[in-house]
Amino acid sequence: MPGALLAGGATAAFLASTLFTQAAPAAPSSIVAPPDKIVIEVATVNGSGCPINTAAVAVAPDNTAFTVTYSQYLAQVGAGAKPNDFRKNCQLNLIVHVPSGFTYAVASADYRGFAHLEKGASATQKASYYFQGSPDTASRTHPFSGPYDDDWQATDSTDWGQLVWAPCGVQRNFNINTELRASLGSADPKTNSFIAMDSTDGDIQTIYHLAWKECPQQR
Repeated sequence: MPGALLAGGATAAFLASTLFTQAAPAAPSSIVAPPDKIVIEVATVNGSGCPINTAAVAVAPDNTAFTVTYSQYLAQVGAGAKPNDFRKNCQLNLIVHVPSGFTYAVASADYRGFAHLEKGASATQKASYYFQGSPDTASRTHPFSGPYDDDWQATDSTDWGQLVWAPCGVQRNFNINTELRASLGSADPKTNSFIAMDSTDGDIQTIYHLAWKECPQQR
């Protein structure tokens, strides 16, 4: 994946130059993305859904979005599943270096994957977003019910007036905690049901769209 950074246990930095044509949700016409590139350091990537070297991050060239691609993010129940396989999670701790004079917020997030749910089984996808040291946490949950055997997509979006902005002039890590859960319910335990945010060909991506605004000038 050109321009992407494989996120392992060590801190890494990148300046991405490829991917994306998607734009962030409409902002006031006077607000534009900063001209300089974003520099992101992946401080930590932890969780059962993203073992070391199985998550990749890349930034859009216009600074309005970034993606996370997973290769082993799957929750399952039933035949062939281990006791702990019903729940998988991944927490990204990102250090986002924004151009001087700007701040950012995550305006929306698009999640994609594939699910196979037998009749009576169910699954959920959940995500939480917060800045280090901030009491404000945004959470969204999307349910799925069987029978289901298809790609899935879920979008978390926030109105402009309700966006939670990174504090100006202070470096605060940005945390994204995602979770997949699968439940057997009344499905036949001899069958297998799963929900995945992964792909054998690397095409399944989670896209986070950024909103930008200028910080107040210091007097």
